[in-house]
Amino acid sequence: MIREVIVVEGKDDEAAVKRSVDAQVLITHGFGISGKTWKMIEEAYHRCGIIILTDPDYAGENIRRKLAERFPEAKHAFISREAGTRDDDIGVENASPEAIRRALEKVRTERETGEKPFSMADMVALGLSAGEGAAERRSRLGEILGIGYANTKTFLNRLNHYGVTEEELAEAINKLKI
Repeated sequence: MIREVIVVEGKDDEAAVKRSVDAQVLITHGFGISGKTWKMIEEAYHRCGIIILTDPDYAGENIRRKLAERFPEAKHAFISREAGTRDDDIGVENASPEAIRRALEKVRTERETGEKPFSMADMVALGLSAGEGAAERRSRLGEILGIGYANTKTFLNRLNHYGVTEEELAEAINKLKI
């Protein structure tokens, strides 16, 4: 059983997570997080911690950001866009149990250390920005590292704030070449 409470967007996401792992799940009901829901999430956060698992789309990222602002020590799990897409619909509810378990095995916590080991120049040098196939490489690296898909700026921010080391990134890049 997962100790933390997993926070998802909707009922279908909750059902997918419960099919995948033994865990308590809370639903935000999208952007309109009610006062009662905020209180339940806050209680879980202080009692046992939370893992934020939102859809790999714009709305999911906005909800993740709102939750992370309020709960800075929350853990984050990401499913890939590919794993969360079925018939042009994107969301946690579309991910297989295996994809959800993989995401939960790679949870990350944001860290504000002041250090920023990676720069935009690194993104360009590694072929993760402004080039053919850059988005695909970021997507695949995001899945390997457990930080999800993002545009270049957000991906760089995640590398620096989720504690990804230079060694981890190099190892993940080597896996791309296999």
